[in-house]
Amino acid sequence: MQATQAKLFPKELALFDLDHTLLDVDSDYLWGEYIVKHDLVDEAPYRTANQKFYQDYIEGTLDATEYNEFVAQFLSSLPMDRLHELREDYIKSEIEPHIRPKAMEVLCQHVEKGHEVVIISATNDFVVSAIAKRFGIEGANVLSTPLEIKNERYTGKLTDKPNFKEGKIYHLNKWIDKQKSAGVEFDKTYAYSDSKNDIPLLEWADVAICVSPDDALHAHALAHRWAVEDWSI
Repeated sequence: MQATQAKLFPKELALFDLDHTLLDVDSDYLWGEYIVKHDLVDEAPYRTANQKFYQDYIEGTLDATEYNEFVAQFLSSLPMDRLHELREDYIKSEIEPHIRPKAMEVLCQHVEKGHEVVIISATNDFVVSAIAKRFGIEGANVLSTPLEIKNERYTGKLTDKPNFKEGKIYHLNKWIDKQKSAGVEFDKTYAYSDSKNDIPLLEWADVAICVSPDDALHAHALAHRWAVEDWSI
């Protein structure tokens, strides 16, 4: 029997940034503060570096590879089961109180409509994968900065480009190619973000929604007639 090409089934796709979009905080920065607070790293140099990286992010000058390797160095110092214990406590104490109700409402509306929902974040996959589950989004629909694991330990390195700025488009296109090979194509796309760093992602989408945006993104949104919504808590 001759093989026939699989038919593509159209769906709608909703992409959600994580930090300051679904959450009222930055999960990457807070993880650094959490491990400082619990005396897991040397406070002064780690906090100084963490704050400098965060300021670079706000200013749009972050070296995302350097930053993620900085984060991954701590992860490489502990066994995986201990890291998972710390992560669970971190999410309960530092993240769950900052989940935006409006974000959860909008995300669930997309799910109820049968849309494909993806969380797409510049933060590393160790942090993002666990937080995404709080929104009902499993690993296959989570795009984040990939950290390398060998022999059940983090190595301190990345396995691919950071999922940051244009890097989000790079990882998104790879994900979409996998969806096409599974018979799914997207005929309408939505993107939600707060940050000027995500202008490439918002421009890529058919519908851009700027969520409690920073000043630069707010100005860009007004100039391009993008929707602006306040989800802050």
